[in-house]
Amino acid sequence: MKLNEISDNQGARKSRVRVGRGIGSGVGKTAGRGQKGQKSREGVSIKGFEGGQMPLHMRLPKRGFNNIFAKDYAEVNLGAIQKLIDAGTLATDGTIDHAALKAAGVARGGKDGVRVLGKGAFSAKLSLKVAGISKGAREAIEKAGGSVELIEVVPAADKAKAKKGSAIAARKAAKA
Repeated sequence: MKLNEISDNQGARKSRVRVGRGIGSGVGKTAGRGQKGQKSREGVSIKGFEGGQMPLHMRLPKRGFNNIFAKDYAEVNLGAIQKLIDAGTLATDGTIDHAALKAAGVARGGKDGVRVLGKGAFSAKLSLKVAGISKGAREAIEKAGGSVELIEVVPAADKAKAKKGSAIAARKAAKA
């Protein structure tokens, strides 16, 4: 037996059906879709439609809710901050805030600021200026000789509303 003599068993590989390629193919003309009607046309999207009967996804009870007033924090663990300090990415002199943590690549997202959590070992003396901190994280920072300052969080929706209101006030002032 040679490499060029190796082949699949008969019927192991089946070529795909090419619909709409003439009478002899068995799936010519209507291409196996039958005649007329919505399903014979292109771009039909009726998945989940049950002929007017209330669909299953609407019959089932709903669970939970999305809190539109929830604050969006970037959660950062103390262990991650310590790792950055040890690597020299984050400087301990001065105050560490959301911008510094974001620049270091540890605080992703967080429209409403940073919340520090107490997971991991921590030994650096530093001062933090954050939107929130857990009890354990605060104790660990103060034990290491650092300090924590909490800032007041203004929700992103309120910031946008205030910005829109100031723009309208500026336009009115410009007209007067």
